Amino acid sequence: MGRRIPQDKRFIADVAIIDIAEEGKGVAKQDELVMFIEQAVPGDVADVELLRKKKNFAEGRLVALKQPSPYRVDPFCPHFGVCGGCKWQHMQYPAQLQFKQQYVDNALKRLGKVDTSAMEPILGSEKTEYYRNKLEFTFSNKRWLTNVDQEVPPADMNALGFHVPGRFDKILAIDHCFLQQDPSNGIRNAVYEFAMANEISFYDLRAHEGALRNLIIRTASTGEVMVIVVFAYPTSEQVTLLMDFVQQKFPHLASLLYIVNQKRNDTIFDQEIEVYAGRDFIYEEMEGLKFKVGPKSFYQTNSAQAYELYKITREFADLQGDELVYDLYTGAGTIANFVARAAREVVGVEYVPSAIEDAKINSEINGIANTKFYAGDMKDVLTAEFVAEHGKPDVVITDPPRAGMHADVVNRILEMEADKVVYVSCNAATQARDLALLQEKYAVERIKPVDMFPHTQHVENVVLLRLKKA
Repeated sequence: MGRRIPQDKRFIADVAIIDIAEEGKGVAKQDELVMFIEQAVPGDVADVELLRKKKNFAEGRLVALKQPSPYRVDPFCPHFGVCGGCKWQHMQYPAQLQFKQQYVDNALKRLGKVDTSAMEPILGSEKTEYYRNKLEFTFSNKRWLTNVDQEVPPADMNALGFHVPGRFDKILAIDHCFLQQDPSNGIRNAVYEFAMANEISFYDLRAHEGALRNLIIRTASTGEVMVIVVFAYPTSEQVTLLMDFVQQKFPHLASLLYIVNQKRNDTIFDQEIEVYAGRDFIYEEMEGLKFKVGPKSFYQTNSAQAYELYKITREFADLQGDELVYDLYTGAGTIANFVARAAREVVGVEYVPSAIEDAKINSEINGIANTKFYAGDMKDVLTAEFVAEHGKPDVVITDPPRAGMHADVVNRILEMEADKVVYVSCNAATQARDLALLQEKYAVERIKPVDMFPHTQHVENVVLLRLKKA
């Protein structure tokens, strides 16, 4: 918690917003005090109320917008500013891309001491609405009351929607979400209305009781749709009643599943999946390759832009057909299978065993015979013995989680001395840290940011490193 701010120093007039922070807040400076202002856009001039003050910075909110930024636009979603998603909706999309590129550039220079003269223009997303292929909604008997609700309190406090930032037990009821294509909104609203009409109880996130817990919807570029209803403490009659309704209301669903989760957390990875209708997976497709996507599968949540990201990865690898490729943090083997046709062999390694099983299946259904996949902690699997057994790679592709690569993995890459390393990252800061270490033997040759998530601060970045000549 920050220090209490005296009343006479809480309000500051005519604050100029000069930048935007990684978490999406506007940045201002006054008398050496850095301020992070919610929903502020670079170029704004505004009166600001400071809410929390720490040693070197303060957090605040806009009170009055004196001069709007030329980058500012009206948000298109009525839930903007409350649900916590799409935090940059009030900024023009070209400006979002500009600031994302600037963030990557600053992170690589400052944290990685990388020469960014090789950076190419960021690749924007063709779709800036309805681009996600997976959303998870939460049922709650404690609706978050908006200003409108407080004027006319709802008769019922049940809600189906998203968590309000900072409140694990409060759910904002969503009427229309611009993140996922049809029939996502129709499914969510129909399930809500049916549950209300039939008095099926919504989950209490504090008391851990109630029948309905989560609703997960997955869509694919093939047009297939998966719906997963997560119950907590239902009767068997309630399960049958709701699942029958969904099946009859949406008969074209490729996969209709349910789970009974009575744990204290929402994760479904350790839960038993029940198939109510259809298959237990849907198909995603990319360049003629089919990928099975199950309820627990990892798949990039922007399908169309994932294709662009993988094409850039393949272009950077510049495979000629005779290379041995290591694909580290391979997930469900999407990149491994995508590049396999251009390589002699691809060896994929991933921490999650179920993802590795998905990777093997994806190779099998596409008739790809030159891939091998191994499960285990990367630093424990990628040993000198592993490399001796499978061969020294010509190209390493690595796509680690936000935390970046373990130091042991970086050291192993340095020892292997592959001719090229293609580093795909969703966090430029940890990527920069790893690049600083890899530059002992590698030179950064190409840099290409890719925007996977419009209207958010998140950005992917692809870097090509080439082994320095002795």
